[in-house]
Formats: sequence, C-alpha cells, structure tokens
Amino acid sequence: MDPLTLGLISCVVLMILILSGFHIAVALSFTSFATLFLLSGRLSVAAKMLETTAYSAIMDYVFAVIPLFVLMGLLTTASGATGELFQVAEKMTRKLPGGVGVSTVLANMIFAAITGVSVASAAVFSKVAVPEMVRLNYDRKFSLGIVASSALLGMLIPPSVLMIIYGILTEQSIGRLFAAGIGPGLLLSLALCVMIVVKVMLRPETGGRGAAFKPLGDDAPKVSLLRPWPIYILIAVILGGIYGGIMTPTEAGAVGAAGGLALLFARGKKPGRAFLNVILDTGAATASIFALLIAAQMYSRMLTLTGLPAAATDWVAALPVAPIVIVLLLVVILLLLGMLLDSVSILLLTMPIVHPVILHLGYDPIWFGIVAIFAIEIGLLSPPFGMVIFAMKAALPDDVSIGEIYRGTAPFILLLFGVLALLIAVPGITLWLPAYLYN
Repeated sequence: MDPLTLGLISCVVLMILILSGFHIAVALSFTSFATLFLLSGRLSVAAKMLETTAYSAIMDYVFAVIPLFVLMGLLTTASGATGELFQVAEKMTRKLPGGVGVSTVLANMIFAAITGVSVASAAVFSKVAVPEMVRLNYDRKFSLGIVASSALLGMLIPPSVLMIIYGILTEQSIGRLFAAGIGPGLLLSLALCVMIVVKVMLRPETGGRGAAFKPLGDDAPKVSLLRPWPIYILIAVILGGIYGGIMTPTEAGAVGAAGGLALLFARGKKPGRAFLNVILDTGAATASIFALLIAAQMYSRMLTLTGLPAAATDWVAALPVAPIVIVLLLVVILLLLGMLLDSVSILLLTMPIVHPVILHLGYDPIWFGIVAIFAIEIGLLSPPFGMVIFAMKAALPDDVSIGEIYRGTAPFILLLFGVLALLIAVPGITLWLPAYLYN
C-alpha cells in the first residue's frame, strides 16, 4: 500500500477511535505507531519514533509557558479575586438595562486576562453571576446564555492556552498571537454588551425589569473600583512585559504565577488543602496537555512521512474555486469538530494539514489562528459535546438542565457567528495591533 493511502486511512481510523470514546492521546499514539509500522515494516522504527518524539516534543523552553499560566489562573481564582472583579463591574454598570449581564461580560473580560481558559470562566461565573441575576429576576435562560457566551473571551483575550498551543504547532510568534486576540476580544465584548442592553430595553422582563423590578441602589454591596488593584497590576505587568519586549511569554508566565502566589498569601489564604488542590489541578491540566502534545507531534511526523499534508496542499491549490471559499470550508469543518471534540484536540488534529494549506493560499497564519480558535470555541457551545455547557452544568444546581443551557445560549450563538463573519471579512480587526507592536 502506498504511503499516501496509508495516511488517508490513518485519518479515518483516528476519527473512528475518537468517536468510539478513546482518549485523544491514546488514539493519536496508536494510529501513528501502527501507520509507521506499516510504512516501515519494522516495529523498532515505530518504537524509536515514539521514543524520540516523547523527548523532543516538549523539551523546548517555550513549553514551560503552559503550566505557568495555568498555575497563575488557578492561584488568582483561589485568592477570591474573581468575586471582586464581578462586584466592581456590577457597580460600574448598575444603572444600565441588563447591568448585571453587562457586568458579567466585563468581569469575564478581565478574568480572561488571568486564566486563558474558557471552561474555567464558565465554571466560575456560573457560581458567581447566575445566582445574582436570578436573584434580580432575570430570565434564567438569558442569564445562562450570557455566562456561556462571555466565557469564550477566555480563549480570545491573552494570555490564551489555545493561542500558545497554536503558536507551538505552527511555529508562530506567541506574542503576535496574543496581540492579535485583543481586537477580536474587545469586539466580542462590545457586541455582547450591546445585545444584552438592547434585549432588556425591548423585553424588560428578561433583565429583571418587570413588575417586580427592584433597582440596585444603596442596599447593593459597597465595593471600591480600586479594590482588585493587584489584579490590574498583574495583568499590566504581564501584557506590558510581553509587548514591550521586556519578557518572553514564558518569563511572563513565571512572573504571573509568582504574582498569583503573592496575591493568595496577601489575601490571608494559608497554604493548606486549597493550595495543594491548586498544585494538583495545575499538574493534572499540564500532564493532560503535554500528553496530547507528544501524541500530536508523533501524528504530525507520521503524516509528513506519508506525504499527506503536501498532497492536500497540492489538491487544494488545484481546486477551481477562490481561496476564500477554501478558508470558509475549513472554518465550517472546525465548527463541526468543535461540536464533538475539545479545543486542544481539534488544533492538534487539524493544524498539521491545515496550516500548510493556509500558507500556500497566501493568508496570514496569525489571522487564521484567531479565526480558527473563534470557530472552535463557538462549537464548544453547540450540541452534542459542548464543553463549556458541561462545565456550567457541573457548577450549577441540579434543577438546571443541559437543554435549558443550550436554549439560553442559542440567541448568542447567532451573534457569535456575526462576529466570526466580521473577523473573516475584515482581517485588520485581528492584525492591526500585531502590526503596530511588532513592525
């Protein structure tokens, strides 16, 4: 059997294994090992490839950025800073129609600059914001939709774990990717805030402004806008250090983790069980991501040996359609995969083939990376496998069903598609800041 056919068969087998319930790393490793054995006819060759990949795939200094940013996010969350961010945002938007919904978006935007993980944002604000909106007579489905859609900011506003992984896989500058995510992140935040305000103005009862409306007044919790000042400083130091050329992303991650630890102790949190859980959660998340990266590197090397990426590039180049049509087709594929798999796995599965195609078509890989991440994240809100939805369900009371969360999210998904279309049509939204900072 020729190598190209083996490469195609391996992709089909891989998807069958994943949809059958195999762990992504196991499916990637098994498929790569078996294909390499069939290509070479020798078990020793496949075993040697697995051995060298396991060492070389994550030995680079840049990979330290992943556990450091994960640790920073978990430490700041454990310090209780998230609740303060929400209270500050609530105070700023108190007089707006749908003010608590808008404050959820704003707090999520700041929280995204700490965690870089959408699932974490969804879980935290399901506990912080949904009960507050329900208390103020917001429509519960509307509240759930606000939290779910604004959680996507976790992957758009830097630092973002997905941007780091995309940058590693495609050998793109992580700093440029971080800068590229700011424009789309701010655009999405603005769009969500406008939608919330307009909907409450048109249908006051959805935002708690029906007959039982009780405005937030003097009885609302008192909080100073400067109360979470350590968080503001931490974000400014990290992003300013990266964009100012003072720190690499890895060094910024170390500074952020140290700042998160200092914040935890400054808030009077003692190094007890909670601190141990932070360390264990960081280790578990990092081990899972690194296992996927090792398996994905093996998969990528196997595909290169079969010639499939080069053949796919040549095939796409020969298609009698405009390049933008191919880009749109790739975006649709990423959206569909987002409904079935987690974000990291989708990047690991698709980028070895998709990235060469994007380069051949002449599109900016930084722009496409942000578009791809946005498309994948929309898929995480869609059935049957909405990771963000599942995270919310785990954090909410038992009387909130998966179906209710999906129904609440549906109107916001239409808005997200509109923002995605705008990012595709106007690449400058994504590329203006990297061009300004790095050129």
